[in-house]
Amino acid sequence: MHFYKTPVQISRLVTGLLIFSTGLATAQAQEAGANPESGPAPGAKLDRVEISARQTDTELRRRASTAKQIYGREELDKFGDTNVADVLQRLPGVTLQGNAPRLRGMSAGYTLILINGDPAPPGFALDQLDPALVERIEVSKGPTATQSAQAVAGTINIILKDAPKRSQRDLRVNTGYRFEKPTLSGSFTLGEKWGDVSLTLPISTFQWRGQIDSEIHRQSLADNGTPIDAIQKGDNRFQGQGINLGPVLSWRISDDETLSLQSFVQSGAWNNTTRYTSQVLAGSPALDGDSSNEGGWELARSRLQWVNNFSADERIEVKAGIQASRGRFDNQSQGAGALQQRTLGDNRETSLTQTGNYTRLMNEAHSLALGWDLELRQREEKRDASVQGIALINGLQGQAFAAQVQKAALFVQDEWQISPQWSATLGLRQERITTQSTGMELDLRNTSAVLTPMLHLAYKLNAAGKDLVRASLTRSYKAPDIATLLARPTPNSLYADLSQSNTVLAPDSLGNPALRPELATGLDMAYEKYLASGGLLSVGVFYREISDLVRGVTSLQTSPDYATAPRWVSQAVNFASGRAAGLELEIKGRAGELLPAVFDPKLALSLRGALNYYRSEVDTLPGPDNRLDGQQPWSGSVGADYRFNALPLTVGGNFAFTPDFVTRQSLSQTVALGRSRSVDMFARWMLQENVSMRMALSNIAPLASESLSSNTNGTSVYSTRLARTGINLSAEIRL
Repeated sequence: MHFYKTPVQISRLVTGLLIFSTGLATAQAQEAGANPESGPAPGAKLDRVEISARQTDTELRRRASTAKQIYGREELDKFGDTNVADVLQRLPGVTLQGNAPRLRGMSAGYTLILINGDPAPPGFALDQLDPALVERIEVSKGPTATQSAQAVAGTINIILKDAPKRSQRDLRVNTGYRFEKPTLSGSFTLGEKWGDVSLTLPISTFQWRGQIDSEIHRQSLADNGTPIDAIQKGDNRFQGQGINLGPVLSWRISDDETLSLQSFVQSGAWNNTTRYTSQVLAGSPALDGDSSNEGGWELARSRLQWVNNFSADERIEVKAGIQASRGRFDNQSQGAGALQQRTLGDNRETSLTQTGNYTRLMNEAHSLALGWDLELRQREEKRDASVQGIALINGLQGQAFAAQVQKAALFVQDEWQISPQWSATLGLRQERITTQSTGMELDLRNTSAVLTPMLHLAYKLNAAGKDLVRASLTRSYKAPDIATLLARPTPNSLYADLSQSNTVLAPDSLGNPALRPELATGLDMAYEKYLASGGLLSVGVFYREISDLVRGVTSLQTSPDYATAPRWVSQAVNFASGRAAGLELEIKGRAGELLPAVFDPKLALSLRGALNYYRSEVDTLPGPDNRLDGQQPWSGSVGADYRFNALPLTVGGNFAFTPDFVTRQSLSQTVALGRSRSVDMFARWMLQENVSMRMALSNIAPLASESLSSNTNGTSVYSTRLARTGINLSAEIRL
């Protein structure tokens, strides 16, 4: 379809502009450097030079009032990653579910993703965000009153680049290979300052391409009790491209007052194809057909921020934002060489936000913050599904399903310096959530209120603050995803004939407008020891008590509104209560300081490692394995970086591992996931002070991901997916 070509054309145009701009800037820099007359004339006034000590990520972490991990440019640039998702998967305690990051092994919805402190839009893809647009990443394990309390597992706050304090020209060009042919991506950041006005314009283009070998083995019983057994081997090929822009304009109205406008625009297109080779071992199974899928998306958001420091003790910050996004897809499945099913979809989402924060220093011991947080979000989806040109569900074709979420929050927070050794952060946040869902002649409305008190304590074991004990007691929640509130049925593609039944492991899906938020009470404790060379050792424990737990429940509906035969339907419901606990260990630093008996203190070798141990259980489900959905029993990672003394070369690598485990989904169904492993390596060569090159290998020695869904009635689906090793070459120039 022609409209999918637009992002590609934009991507090529911007790439050309990047190359042209860089060449022009380089030529100008060389010309200026070669001309000795270009220096200041005698008696000319020299520009003022400001020198400030830059705090390291570890130092910022130590000084934070609440427990958090901070990762700046060093971590973002280390492996030359082209997307933020690849950066996150190597951070301690972070795993990926698809491309959605998870903290503490909990499913993705328990982790709050923020962009500059504001909740990211649903479906925001971190694997399509270039690290060049990011200033730093902050990982917090407990919520604070000044930010949304939708953070049962924790918060990942992605801070985008701000307006620069000086002119800058940064260029990065990447080429990678994973399958078939290379991909190209690049970014260029332009920064300028004119008096009290600053502008930064980061632009990035990206491509991806890959291939996954899969195998699906299905076993079940026919109505007459005879076995059904089949194996399908699949060849899945995918590709896509897109563009990101993140302009920031800042105006320093006075020494105490600033006004800034920050925007983010993203556009892209994708295409996936899957081809199967089938082997029928018994019976007449329902099998996946070859498919061809394509789609695209656009996202635009802007935020206006006004800050006024009335005095040294008083400050107000007001923000207003608007956001709009659209996604579309065209999925076609084939069978016996003929078009069997086609699904056209379109979704649109808009949101308005307005927040404010007033801070006042009450005395030398208290910093009081008061504020509000308002949001209105509307989502509309349309989906047309047909089989051989005939509507799949009569009366549903082209019908719009919509959901609206309104949030209003008030908060108060006090940062209290009790003594030189003791400090506390006390907060209280009240959030009111109203949801409304329409479609299929339904108009359902639900309102809930969540009161979330929070207490964070920190105790310095010594005057220098190199040894800290932190503790938090918090209340948090997980609101239903807006897409799960849409009461639209989606039949399983394996059983598209709605006059026939499906199976428990191939259910239809249906939204639930009556979902309530999950509430969690959490306790966190940690000991942090900061080493002289910038390393650290951290040992922490956590506990979460969760009520109104949401889980997809599959049930047999004998007379669904959209089918004439009984159908198995999966629907998210407030299932039960549950709890989770864990132990988290993290260590990093110079090898000579961590292991002085083994390594020379002068050796330029840095080590890092993390080990996380998790346990959880869901009430109403018998053990063993009645854990939270998808929470692994443990995970670990180790890494090392070495800088050569004789060469401007740094090499390093990272290894992460998760064991296999089983999760009981219901009284009759279990899901087993195989072990996962990732091995990444990089090498960085500094050609000049402002020019560097990197080579990185990802997913070395790939391990197939395995899953087994089984039911007590003898039905089972076993699948494997094997991705390929990737190689990436990049060059970075700072002009």
